[in-house]
Amino acid sequence: MSYGLNYADAEASFEEADAVIFGIPYDHTASFKAGAREAPWTVRRASYNFEELHFEHGLDQNRPLVSDYGNCDEFVLPEDMIEEVKFAVGPAIKAGKFPIAIGGEHSGTIPIIQSFGSRDVSLVTIDAHLDSRDEYEGTPNSHACVTRRAADHIGLDSVCAVGVRAVGREELERDDVVPHVTAFEILENGLEESVGKALDGLRNERIYLSVDVDGIDPAYAPGTGTPEPFGLAPYDVKKIIGMIGDRLAGFDVMEICPPADPSGITSVLGARLINEALAILGRNLRNRWRARR
Repeated sequence: MSYGLNYADAEASFEEADAVIFGIPYDHTASFKAGAREAPWTVRRASYNFEELHFEHGLDQNRPLVSDYGNCDEFVLPEDMIEEVKFAVGPAIKAGKFPIAIGGEHSGTIPIIQSFGSRDVSLVTIDAHLDSRDEYEGTPNSHACVTRRAADHIGLDSVCAVGVRAVGREELERDDVVPHVTAFEILENGLEESVGKALDGLRNERIYLSVDVDGIDPAYAPGTGTPEPFGLAPYDVKKIIGMIGDRLAGFDVMEICPPADPSGITSVLGARLINEALAILGRNLRNRWRARR
């Protein structure tokens, strides 16, 4: 692990923390624009932009204790990256912490899901792409294989991609197509109906939410390696985090590519989405505490 600037207000020790943040500076299977390896640093810097209180969640909101665990070491082969991420995140998951990852390319989500038990979580990705290939450019652990590797571990009925608008023919011409909700369905039928139905259909109750920032329209998030028009709005993602609510078991923001966004607005958005997940975690912790009284 390597250390540097901490995420804003992530000052707790690992032992006392409710949530643990770590960075995955990896982009060696990038197939269009590289540079996502820089995101853990830029998102941390952007995190100092915000107020401590997100007033829409109420003035009595709980602020969870957060520890910044630093960045995973950098490797070239995806298999080495996967082992390093498991080494970093495994103890946090085993200790019941809420994991938050800053990528890095989307392949970094694979070892996080593999670090949970096969019946412990479902995976919901917000992504322009289905990412369900068996392998891509010679590796089964590419950023284009995330939902397929997750389905191998937790089951096809515990995986869903949301906001999809770019799918390969080979991903659809198979018997075990990964469940997905397209951005077009959401725009035409509404978020609550389209995504709510998908969430209700997941087998495993707890949900790990992975945000590939290209799931958001590039008008709002230009800093990504594979931009795709007609995407979700940032407020859609905020609403999805709220819809998952007390089922939320972990969170990541992946595929932010700072070299593609000199303005830095994509890193700012990534940090704000992390804060949104932390706000929901704080609410969940408060509700559990009240339920035990």
